Amino acid sequence: MRAGGGVVQEVTTDDKEIVSALQAALVDKVGQQRYELWFGANARFAFSELDGAAPSLCVWVPNRFFQDWLRNNFRRDVESCCTALLGKPTGVSFQIDELLTATAPSDHNGSLQSPLATAGGAPPILNQPTPMTVNLPRRPDAPQKTSASPPAQRLVSKPSTTRRRYANLDRFVEGPGNRLALATTRMVTEQPGQLSPLVLHGPTGTGKTHLLEGVLTECVRQGRLAVYMSAEQFTSSFLEALHGSGMPNFRRKVRGVDVLMVDDIQFLAGKSSTLGELLHTVDTLARAGKQVVLSCDRPPAELPQLGGEFVARLAGGMVCKLEAPDQPTREGILRSMLDRLDWQLSDEVQRFIAERFTRHARELLGAIHRLRATSTAWGREVDLAFAQEMLADLAPSAPKAIQLADIEQAVCDVFGLTGDALKSDKRSKKHSQPRMLAMWLARKYTRSALSEICEHFNRKSHATVISAEKRVERWRSDNEQIDLSGNAARTNDAIRQVEERLRRA
Repeated sequence: MRAGGGVVQEVTTDDKEIVSALQAALVDKVGQQRYELWFGANARFAFSELDGAAPSLCVWVPNRFFQDWLRNNFRRDVESCCTALLGKPTGVSFQIDELLTATAPSDHNGSLQSPLATAGGAPPILNQPTPMTVNLPRRPDAPQKTSASPPAQRLVSKPSTTRRRYANLDRFVEGPGNRLALATTRMVTEQPGQLSPLVLHGPTGTGKTHLLEGVLTECVRQGRLAVYMSAEQFTSSFLEALHGSGMPNFRRKVRGVDVLMVDDIQFLAGKSSTLGELLHTVDTLARAGKQVVLSCDRPPAELPQLGGEFVARLAGGMVCKLEAPDQPTREGILRSMLDRLDWQLSDEVQRFIAERFTRHARELLGAIHRLRATSTAWGREVDLAFAQEMLADLAPSAPKAIQLADIEQAVCDVFGLTGDALKSDKRSKKHSQPRMLAMWLARKYTRSALSEICEHFNRKSHATVISAEKRVERWRSDNEQIDLSGNAARTNDAIRQVEERLRRA
């Protein structure tokens, strides 16, 4: 019997499948560290009435503290994940199971901190990392220590057990939008320090964290000393050192390594002290010939809040963009995800998912979790009709087709032009460069024939369109400067701004 009179019921294989899908969805929702800290070994999930109109989930916890904390801080997250998986509103309750043993969160020094001790005071920090100590094998060229005292252990952040299966460069699905980033990442694992700092930027779900964790995995395999931290972890560790534990230990941790990785540095915007410390760390590692790998959600030049000196330092390294995956890449990502989950879907269902979910890889994983959970709950095979029905609310409609008029408007908005400027006969760079760029975009994003593009932009011959396409390709290859609203801008930056405008249209 459970506390409160609940009866322990046998868990079926189907229940385990749904619980597994829920746990994966919660990791994506609240983050790996928060999940491991508050759920991990401290919570058990049990579904009931899956076939009913209102299914329910019970979250069993070890004591009153966890019951109150999870109910107050995570109830909505759990409910939304259940609803997304089962396709219907799901009731969630938090109950105490005295047979469970609470696992206390650890502080930075590795000592246990009782969660009950925090119940009457300030709530604990949810996102605080627990550094992991790893004894790495001795490198062949490392000098033997003659000291009688035991060698100090080096702090190395390892991928968590849940994410470890993703953190491998060999499993990263290559496509035209990430080829340069992947090749450069492999290069820094083979020759650390040659391209430092390496900055990977792109929208969410394009694989930045996967690449960073892949570098970490490769460093551990090679016996190199490496630290992987999120920007939040770097900030928290720095402030803790500044106000208590001491800066020397912190600096030994982040500067005494072969490779340092910091994820999502856009969250450091405006934090001048932390940015100053990271800048000095990057410079220190560069002078020592070590490698720094950073990631952010946009080019460093678009993050002026990081400070001019820091942005300039990043520009002196290698900056690589990751773009949203195209159709073949999305299909490859789907196959990789299904292989890891040891689950199968027909080719037509995979093609449907890849066509419908186009923004990032997490959408694809969410679609798989939804289909797997609903298939298990309802006892149905996943065919195309079932997939369309179950995923309808996640992707209610196909992406809007881009028209020639959409491209014309987006180019005019970005270049500060009005009316029929792109259709005029003016040959100044202010008009000719955006006109050629618009025709290049028309060839890329529409199925319009050369004659249609020629007619739309009031050109006399379709040879003009072909010439414009070749010219823009040359600009892109050399990343030449073009006139953008009276200011000089790189071609690839101008294209990216127009494409962002098209996506928002």
